[in-house]
This record gives sequence, C-alpha cells and structure tokens, in this order.
Amino acid sequence: MNHPVFSQKERNIIILIIVIALGLILLYATRGIYGAFLGTLVMYTLFRKLNIFLIEKWRWPKPLSSVAIILVSIVIIILPFFGIGSMLLKKAIKLQQDPAWITQMIDAINGFAGDKLGKPDLVKEQIEASAAFFGGLLTSVLGGAANIFIEVTVMYFILYFLFVNYRGFERGVIHYMPFDEQQASIFGTELKNITYSNIVGQTVIAIVQGGCLALGFWFFGVRDELFWGVICAILSFVPLLGPPLIFVPAALILLSQGQSWQAVGLLVWGFGLVINIDNVLRFIINKKVGDIHPLITVVGVIIGLPLFGIMGLVYGPLLLAYFLIAVKIYKTNKRLSLRKAQLEDRQ
Repeated sequence: MNHPVFSQKERNIIILIIVIALGLILLYATRGIYGAFLGTLVMYTLFRKLNIFLIEKWRWPKPLSSVAIILVSIVIIILPFFGIGSMLLKKAIKLQQDPAWITQMIDAINGFAGDKLGKPDLVKEQIEASAAFFGGLLTSVLGGAANIFIEVTVMYFILYFLFVNYRGFERGVIHYMPFDEQQASIFGTELKNITYSNIVGQTVIAIVQGGCLALGFWFFGVRDELFWGVICAILSFVPLLGPPLIFVPAALILLSQGQSWQAVGLLVWGFGLVINIDNVLRFIINKKVGDIHPLITVVGVIIGLPLFGIMGLVYGPLLLAYFLIAVKIYKTNKRLSLRKAQLEDRQ
C-alpha cells in the first residue's frame, strides 16, 4: 500500500497557506478600489430593508427590485454629488481666469492686520505655514475624484448581485464570521446604526449647517453665499472644526472693509447658530440611531482622505467605527470565553 506524501493535517496547512497567499495577492491587486467595496457595504446597509420589503411584501422580482433601488440611490445620492462637483469645478475655473478679487481680499486683510494687529503679512504667513499640508490634502482629494467613476461602477455592479442574492449573501457572512449567532446579530445591529448615524445623520447636519451659513452670508452681505454654503456643508463632515474655516475668514474680510456690525453679526451667527446646529442635531441623531464620537469622526477624516479622496469624509469615520465595533465584539467574546473556562474549572 502506498503511503500518502502528506497527512491530512499537512494538506490543510498547505491549502491554508495557498488561500492566504492568494488572498494577499487579491488584496494588493484591488487596492485601488477599496472605496468601492466599502461603498457597497454602506449602500447595502442603507437599502437592505427596502430591498427585502420590495421582494417579500410587494413580490417584486429580485432583479427589478435591485435595479429600482440602484436608480433611486443614483438620484438621491450620486447625482447631487456630481452636481456639487460640477459647481466647484466651474468656480475653480472662474477663480483661475479672474483671480483679481482674491488678491484684493488678501490685500484688504493684510492692510487690516497691519493697522490693527501689527502683522501686515498675516495672510502670507498663514498660507506659507499651511501650504504643504493643504497641498498634499488637495492632491489626495483630486486623486480620489479622478477614480470615483470606476469605484461607483464597481460598487453598483457588486451591489446588484448582492441585492438579487441577499439571503445567500447574509447566510455566507454569518457562516464565515468568527462570532456566534447572538454576537453576529449585535454586530449587524451596531453596523447598521453606525452607518445610518454617519451617512444619514451627518448628511442632515451638513445640509442644515450649509443652508444656515448661506442664509447668514446673504443677510450680512457676503457674496457667493450658495457656493460657500456648499463648501460649509462639505466641511461640516469635520465636527466643530469645519464651518469656522468658512465664516471666520469671511468675517475678517467684512471687518477689513469697514463693515464692523456685519462682521460681528456673522461671527455671532456662526458661533451661536451654525456651530450649535452640529451639537443639537448630533445629540438627537445619536440618541435615536447610533453614537459616533466627534473624535472618531475627526480622526476618521484624517485617515480617510488620503485613502479614499473626497469620499474619505464619509468612509474614513465609518472604517474607524467598524474597527472599534470589531474590537468591542472581540473583547466581549474574550470575556465570555474566560468566564466559561472558569466555570469549567470549578466543575
């Protein structure tokens, strides 16, 4: 009788090594579309209930339900992003063609700072101090924007098949997750709550803050109020820190032009209303849906922008929140294992 070269255990180890090696190769090969995978997870979480409702309650065919949800998501999520991007691009081209008003603004602020603060080169100093950081940030954001079409296409391609075969997908995820059924349910619930809190909640906060700032700009005589409202909405994804980057320089410009009461009014409007919208709405959303600490959001944005470009404003905090959920489940699982081991020792 011929003895096998490898035992069953050795075969399993070799197969595991092959699986790990191929997995690492695939991870490296798909490094440019990680955002698409994370976006698929986010979109599936957001529209999962709607897909189940259309299929199980209204008896829609699975392909029809999947296509309908994709079209709805494009209308309410993707098209607004492209609209905002188009507006920002047109504004950037306009500033490049006519940069005179930027020069006048810098001269006005420098003149005011020289007379009142004894720092005639205030803007120049600040620009030089932050040029390297914002230059790298802008490069990463533009790089992400250039790749966004491919990521969106891949995301919807995967999403279609996940919605069509949602039961098999969810059974497979639960089967391969290193959690028991109860922990998998807890993980899924927290994943859903965190996703809703960050996507839906933060979007609501951003829209309200951007709209209020645009209204304040219009009332106090700052031009391009719609444009700066959109910029404020984008920066609102960075809690507390984002909106002041818009209304504080605007108030300085008004002050340098001799519009003192408008400047003071804009600062009161910004710090009194716009900033506190974040605090109030975040408290309500966290209480109703899920809690993402502002520190997680800030650190997540710093992590996400270099990895995912402009979508890092959303994906970064989510990725960090998902990581913390996994750590939490691991600690719970370890504590239960220790408790079980202690009970077995006593018996």
